[in-house]
Amino acid sequence: MTIQIAGSEKFANRSLPAAELRDRIEQAGHVRLTSHVRRGEVDALTYEVVRYRLATLTHEAGEAIKRMSGSVIVTDCNDFDFSIMNELGEQVQVGLFNTQLVATMDMAVQWTLLNRAANPGIGRGDMFLCNDPWIGGGLHQNDVSVFAPFFVGDELFGWTCAVAHQADLGGIAPGSRSVHARDVFAESLPTPPVKIVEAGRSRADIEDVYLRRSRVPDLVALDLRAKVGANKIAQEGLDRLVERYGADVVKDVMRRMIDDAEARLRAKLRQIPDGSVSSATFQDSAREGDDGVYKIALTLTKRDDHLTFDFTGTDPQVEGFINCTHAGLRGGIMPALLTLLCGDIPWAAGGFVRCIDVISEPGSVNDATFPASVGKASVGSAWATHNVVSECVATLIDSSAPLRPRVMSVCMGTWDSAVLSGVDQRGHRYVTSIGDPMAGGMGARTESDGVDTGGLAFMPMGRIADAEMNEFNFPVLYLWRREEPDSGGPGRQRGGVGGSSCFVLHDAPDRGASLLTTGGGKAVPQAVGLAGGLPASTQHDVLVRGSDVRQVLAGGALPASLDDLHGERELMPAHLATSLAWDDVYYMHWTGGGGYGDPLARDPHAVAADVAAGLVTPHAARDVYGTVLDSGSGDDGGGVDVDRTARRRETLRRARAGQPDTTEQGAVAHEDR
Repeated sequence: MTIQIAGSEKFANRSLPAAELRDRIEQAGHVRLTSHVRRGEVDALTYEVVRYRLATLTHEAGEAIKRMSGSVIVTDCNDFDFSIMNELGEQVQVGLFNTQLVATMDMAVQWTLLNRAANPGIGRGDMFLCNDPWIGGGLHQNDVSVFAPFFVGDELFGWTCAVAHQADLGGIAPGSRSVHARDVFAESLPTPPVKIVEAGRSRADIEDVYLRRSRVPDLVALDLRAKVGANKIAQEGLDRLVERYGADVVKDVMRRMIDDAEARLRAKLRQIPDGSVSSATFQDSAREGDDGVYKIALTLTKRDDHLTFDFTGTDPQVEGFINCTHAGLRGGIMPALLTLLCGDIPWAAGGFVRCIDVISEPGSVNDATFPASVGKASVGSAWATHNVVSECVATLIDSSAPLRPRVMSVCMGTWDSAVLSGVDQRGHRYVTSIGDPMAGGMGARTESDGVDTGGLAFMPMGRIADAEMNEFNFPVLYLWRREEPDSGGPGRQRGGVGGSSCFVLHDAPDRGASLLTTGGGKAVPQAVGLAGGLPASTQHDVLVRGSDVRQVLAGGALPASLDDLHGERELMPAHLATSLAWDDVYYMHWTGGGGYGDPLARDPHAVAADVAAGLVTPHAARDVYGTVLDSGSGDDGGGVDVDRTARRRETLRRARAGQPDTTEQGAVAHEDR
């Protein structure tokens, strides 16, 4: 059942076409938009110099966020982004950090133009803060954006925007994601755009209201200053550009960047045969104790130089925190376009959005209406939307010979979230999300395997924090962090493997911590394969209660697997709020990428090499890849029994078709087992 709160329609934001937005703003007359018009073509050299400077400013502002932030998820994992936009919020240049966030910044700016120009006004030196996912600027409340208008004279010339994930912004659960939430009122308060900086001066009253909700206000305050500082750095650079080249030239370059991005994407789309492809992805569990499965359906249609994403048939929003708003839906689409289709095009995302239409049903799990719970949106329905979009876009690309090398199966299809909170080794309260799953397995390509623990497709500059950095900042001790065999999807080209971490508390004053796990994809694989490739593994997390880990470590041994420990093993469900005691051990195993092509078509010697490298187990080599390994490694086999492998694969093919085995083949199959 969908429940609407009176007045919430104001915050149900949708992007408007630029011409319509400009007309509405100019008719209202509360802010004067730039009137700079094209005064002739900018020469090629000037265009490239200014374009590269805009790209460099975007990167410099992103680096400034990292240098000023104190959050490991920002400084070490790059869970943030930055954008330079024109006067209407169309994105001229976006950063190479978390591209999920790229699709939401323009939404927040456009809403602000329509709803804040009259009161409190938009002026030089102002900055606005927003964490309302129904408006944009982020995918869930933990994504907080700070965006600033840029003026030339008295005309609004453009905007800059910094956005980053925050460790905690209140709500009933540390980390602001409640596994018990049934609506938004159990989560962090969504804040529509408010003026956090006015005429160059920070507003202490608004900052106090913002920080008061957090369990770690000092850390959130530092991140706020990082975003304010990043905007100032970018705008100082824009001032220098305008001073040197003139406002007309800079604006012309910005327009051309957007136009070029649109034209180049349309040209690429024309290389793909017209047609439609449909698929669906499924999330398991919406909250603690729930065993439901929730569908996101997509029909992607390509006509000439345009894409239509139709999510009709997606399940209704649920009483649980996996929903996402329309901003999250867009955050699922944009990364797939950027990485699969636009990797060789400068990322002027304002041009890319002109090439697509989105059809969705308000009140659905990936277009949820207020007051749905959306605390897990970024790694819930937004991530799942990205999975099915990636699958469908890659399937379309696979039909185009020139573009086929760009095909990539779905990368790590779900986030293995472990939020720890308590008192750290310095006696301070902490809340942190373990960022190790940043090292997810990438999807397989048409002619190459996926990158093992290569990262997240939508975060080109995403990183995994050093184990030592996590141990320095938080009261934990790693037993191991490593790649895990069979976690990548089997295929002619294998999906990249994921990994695992295993840790215990260390130097924790109260000898305990709160633990909140929110890792879906345990009942249904999330990273599907393509062209006959198989999905990556499901997620697997284990809590060993009352282990003997302290005794094992005191004896000078380092556990290499859970089998080296005694204790009661508790298999983690998709969502659980619990505790981590002093003698407990937590094991988190995140997944890899989907495979490409039939696993039985994989080069047997490549399978043998994977087994030797610990990326595939002998069991999977035999039963999934149909590869029989020889104990020897002579020139004729290279570790592969070629004849028995051929017979084994024929047996598996016949079994697929439901055909009976011959006596000889049955004997071989029995022998192989």
